[in-house]
Amino acid sequence: MSSAPAASAGAQPARAALAAWIGSALEYYDFFIYGTAAALVFSKVFFPSSSPTAGTLLALATFGVGYVARPLGAVVLGHVGDRVGRRRVLILTLVMMGTATFAIGCLPDYATAGALGPVLLVVCRLLQGFSAGGEQAGANSMTLEHAPDDRRAFFSSFTLGGTQGGMIIATFVFLPVAAMPQDQLLSWGWRVPFWLSVVVVVAGIVIRRTLAETPVFEEQRAQGRTEGLPIVALLRDHWAAVLRVVLGALVSSVSTLVSVWALSYATSTQGLDKTAMLWVSIAANAVALAAIPLFARYADRVGRKPVFVFGCVASAIVLAFYLWSISTASYTLIFVFGVLLSGVVYSAANGVWPAFYGEMFPARVRLTGMAVGTQIGFAVGGFVPTIAESLVGKGTGGWVPVAILGAVLCALAALAGLTARETAHVPTAELDRVADRGTPAVPAAV
Repeated sequence: MSSAPAASAGAQPARAALAAWIGSALEYYDFFIYGTAAALVFSKVFFPSSSPTAGTLLALATFGVGYVARPLGAVVLGHVGDRVGRRRVLILTLVMMGTATFAIGCLPDYATAGALGPVLLVVCRLLQGFSAGGEQAGANSMTLEHAPDDRRAFFSSFTLGGTQGGMIIATFVFLPVAAMPQDQLLSWGWRVPFWLSVVVVVAGIVIRRTLAETPVFEEQRAQGRTEGLPIVALLRDHWAAVLRVVLGALVSSVSTLVSVWALSYATSTQGLDKTAMLWVSIAANAVALAAIPLFARYADRVGRKPVFVFGCVASAIVLAFYLWSISTASYTLIFVFGVLLSGVVYSAANGVWPAFYGEMFPARVRLTGMAVGTQIGFAVGGFVPTIAESLVGKGTGGWVPVAILGAVLCALAALAGLTARETAHVPTAELDRVADRGTPAVPAAV
C-alpha cells in the first residue's frame, strides 16, 4: 500500500491528467464536428426533402439525440467504473466513441439510401452519447483521486482543457472543409473530419493502457468496500448531491448554445460568414485552454463555490451580449464577446466543476454519481439548441428569448452551487467521511 501514494505523488497525477485530456479531446472533437456538421450541412445531406427551417430543426434534433443515451451510459459505465475500475472505463469509452464517429463518416446520405441514412445517423449518435456518458466522469475520477490534496481542481481541470483542445482541433479541421464548393462539401467533404478521429483514438488508447488504477479505488477494492449496485447506493444515500449536480450541469447549455445554435443562427439566419464564425470559436477555445487551469488553481486556494457561481452568473450576462452582437452583424463585437464568453467567464464554471462535483460523493459511488448527475444535466443542454430554434423570434431582437432561456438555466446552476458544501481544503482521505455523514466540510486540522 505504501507504493501507491508515492507513485501518485510523482508521475501518476500528470499522466492521469494527460490521459484525461486526450480522451476529452476526442470526445469533444467528435461532438463538435457533429454539431458543426448538423448546423452547416446535415439538413441538406440527410433531410433534403424538408423545408430549410424544418431541415435545420431535424438536424439539430439529431445532435440532441446523443444526449438521450448519456444517462443510460452513465449508469452502465458508472457501474463498471465503481465496481471494476476507472481505467477500464476510460479505454472502453475511447473505443466506442471512436468507432461511432468513424462510422458516421461512412454513412449513406438521403439521396443514396433514403430514410436509412438518417436512421443510421441516429444509431451512431446514440452510441456516441452512451460512451460520453462515462468518459468525463471516469477521467475526472481518475485525475481527482491521483491528484495531491491541494491541487485536485487543477489536475482534474485537464479533462475540460481537453474539451477545448478537441474543439480547436475540430474547428481547424472544419475550416478548409467549410470553404469547399457546395457540391464537394455535401458529397464527401463533410466526411473527412469524422474519418480523422482515428488518429486521436489510437493515441488515446496507447496512453491509457499505461495508466495505473487510482490508489483510492485500489484501497476500496482491497478492503471489499466497493458497492454491488452503485446506482442503488447512490440514489438511496446521495440523492441530494445528484440533484445538485444535475442542476449545476445546466450551465453546459451555454456551450451548446454557442457552438451549435448560435453558429446556425449567425450563418443561416443572419447570413454571416461561416469561416469567420469558426475563427471566433478557435480564438475563444484557445483562450479557454489557459483560463481553465488558472481558474481551477484559483479554486484550489479560495474554494470551489465562489469560482463556480461567478462562472454561471457571468455566463448568463455575457451570453446576452454575444447574441446581441450577432444580430448587429459586427464581426468585431462578435469576436470580443465570443472570446469573453466561451474563453473567459464560462471557463470559471467549466474548470472547477470536475473537482466540485467529484468531491460531493464518496469514492465507492463517485464515478456513478458524477456520471449520472452531469449527464442528466447535459441531456437538457443537448436539446437546448432545438428549443432555442423554436423560440427565436423574427427581426433583430429575435435572439432575446434565447438569451432569457440561457439566463434561467445559468441561474439554476448558480443556485445549485450555492447550496453545496465547500470541500476545497478537505483532504482526499476525508472526502468519504464528509459525503457519507454530512459532516461540515472543514479541514481536519481545523
